[in-house]
Amino acid sequence: MALNITMADYGVGNLHSIRKALENCGAKVHVITDMKGLLDAECIVLPGVGAFDKTMERLQPFRADIVRKLNGGTPCLGVCIGMQILFDKSEEGEQPGLGYYGGNVVKLKADRVPHMGWNSVQSSDRLFRGISSPYFYFAHSFHGSPREDVTVGTTEYFGRIPTLFRKGNTYGTQFHPEKSSASGNIFLSNFVDFAEEQL
Repeated sequence: MALNITMADYGVGNLHSIRKALENCGAKVHVITDMKGLLDAECIVLPGVGAFDKTMERLQPFRADIVRKLNGGTPCLGVCIGMQILFDKSEEGEQPGLGYYGGNVVKLKADRVPHMGWNSVQSSDRLFRGISSPYFYFAHSFHGSPREDVTVGTTEYFGRIPTLFRKGNTYGTQFHPEKSSASGNIFLSNFVDFAEEQL
């Protein structure tokens, strides 16, 4: 049986590339605009590209229920802004985030902002199995700053920043695996395998 992924379309970005990439990994992807649908999901994907407050707008009524679901072990992958909303709050906006990862999202302290293009990720996490080139595509001006031990990958960009997170069965990436060629495809395939194991 193929993994059923429910992907949130909160109206802030192009979902086509990540949907296609996950389907190429053997998953069935259902895109929803009513965030209540996340509460029945077998596996959740919170995609990237967008602003923090705009992304949280539709999710706010279901914050507590979504966190309960993640705490219950439902596999989840948050990408870029989809990862950032897993934190308590962001310097980018006023709305509270989901608060699943303890900590905040902060502005990059770097000579060049935004951080755009290819950069390497240092990680020994299981989602990096089989990846020979650790280069992934980034496009961001903010990054997660956890106050708990959830960082499982880091990147050098005017200092070391956390770029891959895991708590329970929920992963969050600052990079865009769907735009990261072969390495991103392996990463997403490993996530699909991981999620299937949790069901």
